[in-house]
Amino acid sequence: MLKTLMMKRDIDRKKKELEDLRAKDAEFETREAELEAAINETETDEQRDAVAEEVEKYEVEKTDHETKVAELETEIEELEGQLADMERNAPKPTQTNEKTERSNKTLTINIRSLPRSQRAFDAIPAEERSAILAREDVKNFLSNVRSMKGQTRAVTGGELMIPVVMLDLIAENMYRYSKLLNRIRVRNVNGEARQTIAGIVPEAIWQEMCGAINELTFVFNQITLDGYKVAGYIPVCNALLEDNDVNLASWLVEMLSESIGLALDKAILYGKGAGYKMPMGIVTRLAQQSQPAGYPVDAPAWVDLHTSNLKSIASNKTGAEFWAALQVAASACYTKYSRGEMFWCMNSKTYGLLKSKAITFTASGDVVANVYGILPIVTGDIDILEFMPDNDIIGGYGDLYLLAQRSGMSIEASREVQFIQDNTVFRGKMRADGAPIVAGAFVGINIAGDSVTTAMTFAADSANDAKLQSLTVGALSLNTTFDPDTLTYTATAASNVADVAVTAVPAQNGAAIGITAAAGSTKKNVVNGGKAALSTGENVIGIEVKNGNAVKVYTVTVTKAST
Repeated sequence: MLKTLMMKRDIDRKKKELEDLRAKDAEFETREAELEAAINETETDEQRDAVAEEVEKYEVEKTDHETKVAELETEIEELEGQLADMERNAPKPTQTNEKTERSNKTLTINIRSLPRSQRAFDAIPAEERSAILAREDVKNFLSNVRSMKGQTRAVTGGELMIPVVMLDLIAENMYRYSKLLNRIRVRNVNGEARQTIAGIVPEAIWQEMCGAINELTFVFNQITLDGYKVAGYIPVCNALLEDNDVNLASWLVEMLSESIGLALDKAILYGKGAGYKMPMGIVTRLAQQSQPAGYPVDAPAWVDLHTSNLKSIASNKTGAEFWAALQVAASACYTKYSRGEMFWCMNSKTYGLLKSKAITFTASGDVVANVYGILPIVTGDIDILEFMPDNDIIGGYGDLYLLAQRSGMSIEASREVQFIQDNTVFRGKMRADGAPIVAGAFVGINIAGDSVTTAMTFAADSANDAKLQSLTVGALSLNTTFDPDTLTYTATAASNVADVAVTAVPAQNGAAIGITAAAGSTKKNVVNGGKAALSTGENVIGIEVKNGNAVKVYTVTVTKAST
C-alpha cells in the first residue's frame, strides 16, 4: 500500500512537471515566429550573424525542451504501467467496512489535472460513476439531499453525513481550487495533531581514525495543531435537486470544493491563529513582534522575524537592479530543514508588474517579458491569488507549512431561507488547522516601496458571535467611547442619581440580552431599557449577550458619590 502511494505521488509530481513544460510550448512557437520574421528582415551581414546566433540558441533550447518532454512522458508511462501491475497483483481486501473501502479506493483519473471548466464527477469513467452511485451510502445521501427540497424545518445532527467515497472526490477536487494545497505539507489526522520536527543540528566532530566517537546531541521540537471548522452554506437550485444523480453529485462536489479551497488558501497566508479559531498564516507569523502568550515550551524557539523576513523594494528600481534586490529579499527565507521547492504567491496585478520589470528586446526589436509562471533569478513557481494586496509577494519553502485535515465533512442543516429564489440551502463544513513549522522558511516582499500587508479581513463569523451594537447607561458618560470589542467600562454618578436606565442593542438579530445590577451584596435582574438602582459606592452592571452558543458579557462599574 505504501509503495503504491509513493508511486502515485511520483506520477502526480511528474505529471505536474510535464504540464509545466508543455505550458512553454506557446513560448517556443512565439519565438519561432519572431525568428522567422527576423530572418526575412535581415539586410546586413551583421544582422544575419546576430539572427543566426539566436536561431542556434533557439534550436538548442527547443531540442532540450522536447527531449525533457519525451523523457517525462516515457517515465510517466513506465510508472503507470508499474502501478497497474502493483494494483493488479495486490492482495484483495478481506474486510468490507467503510474504513477498509476508503483505504483501498483509488480513482482512475487524475482529478487535480482537470481544468476548472470540467466537473470532477463528470470526468470519471461512466462505469466508475455508476459504481459510486450504486453504493447504498451514496444513494441514501442523494435521496436525503433531494428530499430536502421545499422543507421549512431544520435538519440537525448527522442526517447528511457525506459518504466516504464522495469525501475522497472532494479532497482530490480541492487541489484544483486551492493552489496552495499542492505547495504545503498536508496531513490527514484525527484529534489533536502533533508534528515532531528537528531542532538545531549539531556539527559532527573530526578526530583520530581509531579514537572514541563523540556523542551528538540532537534536539527535537513539536508543533501542536487543533481542529478548527471551516464552513458555510450554499444555495442549490431546486431544479438541480430534481435532476439525475450524476448532476446532483457533480454540483455538490464542485461547490463544496471551491468554497473550502478558497478559505484554505486565505488562511494559509493570512490566518489569525488559535485566538480566531483558524490556522496561523505565514504572514501573520512573520509579523509577530513578541512571543505570543501561551507559546508551547516544546515548540521551536520563537524568533522575531518582522524585520528580517518582511521586506520592501523601492518602486523606482528596474532591470538588473530590481531583480538583484528581489534576490536579496527572497534569500531571507533561509532554512536548513527544507527539502522542497520554493513557491511565490501574488495577485495578477503584481504578476503584471513583475513582467513589466522583466521586459527585454530581441535582436529584431520585439518585446519579451520573461516571466512565465516561474519567478526569474530567485526561481520557484508562481501562484496567482487575487485576494492578495497589490505589490505583495509571499513565498518560501512550502513543505515547512503543516496543514492538518480531519475527516468528517458533513452537510448539517437546511432551511427554506431562499424560497423566492427557488433554492434550497445546504451548509457544509470540515475541520482543519495549520501553522508554519519553521517560520524563517518564508518571506513577505512588497515591490512598490511600501510595507507588506500583514492583516487580512476574513468573513465575519456573525452566526457564532455575540456583540452589542450600542450601550447606554442613563445619561452617564462611560470612561471610553463604546466599542463592541471592549467589554469593561466605568462611569461615575452624582449622589442624587437614584437609578439609571440601561439600554443594550445587540449587533445580531435574535440575540438575547440579560442585564443584572449588583449594589453591594444585592443583585437584581433588570429588563433591557429598564432602570437599575444605584447605591453609594460601586455598582456593577452586567450585560450578557447570547447568540446561539456564543456568549459575551459586558461590565459597567458605576461609582456613586456619597455627597
